[in-house]
Amino acid sequence: MVEIKTPEQIAKMREAGLVVAAIHEATREAAVPGATTKDLDDVARKVLAEHGAKSNFLGYGGFPATICTSKNEVVVHGIPSEDVVLENGDIISIDCGAIIDGWHGDAAYTAFVGSGHAPELIELSRVTEESMWAGLAAMKQGNRLVDISKAVESYIRRQPRPATGKYGIVEDYGGHGIGSQMHMDPHVLNYVERRRGRGPKLVPGMCLAIEPMVSLGTPRTNVLEDDWTVVTTDGTWSSHWEHSIALTEQGPLVLTARDGGKAKLAEYGITTAPDPLA
Repeated sequence: MVEIKTPEQIAKMREAGLVVAAIHEATREAAVPGATTKDLDDVARKVLAEHGAKSNFLGYGGFPATICTSKNEVVVHGIPSEDVVLENGDIISIDCGAIIDGWHGDAAYTAFVGSGHAPELIELSRVTEESMWAGLAAMKQGNRLVDISKAVESYIRRQPRPATGKYGIVEDYGGHGIGSQMHMDPHVLNYVERRRGRGPKLVPGMCLAIEPMVSLGTPRTNVLEDDWTVVTTDGTWSSHWEHSIALTEQGPLVLTARDGGKAKLAEYGITTAPDPLA
């Protein structure tokens, strides 16, 4: 069953989403050469405390930290550590969430550490982020779940191929419903799988986390011995972007974006719903 939220519940999710946005801002500033991924986790813990929010990552399935810090070939679920030091030229994807009064927010972004990054890495992050926005723009009444998957995949497939030869759309992980729990039905693929059908209709009150993960090579992954860290099987670097979005009677609202997604969705001719916290 897909959980349908009331306007009041969506407002609480917007509160949680803005805490996530604050964590993103603080960790992005802290992601500099010489910092450890544990340092970034400490920054996130401070932001959560300042906002009176709880982490929905800490303790989830035994996860030991408040954020996921996935560096270079790590796709997702990297565990913060004092032993993982950021170096000039690295990329790092930071995934985090927050809970306010039982309602969840969840989002991720890819950051560039230092300077001098290869053009294909810059383009990898751009393509991944823009495919996310294409998926978010498909969150509208009259569409079905598959339309989001189609929008993400189609955007990526339309882009010029990187020097490595292809973009790998990670197959084993995707987006999800979100609300009273962090991970809920439905699962949101980042590509179209015909045997799954079209999926449910998108209706007001539905909230999803849309999160493409794309590598510079294979779509395939392995999980390391810590049972969390997911890496590409060929060692190519990857990018991860995510936002949580609500569909309301007035249109979509990107819960984890400062402006509710207004600027980016306007590029698709979409007017976002009024911010319930404005």
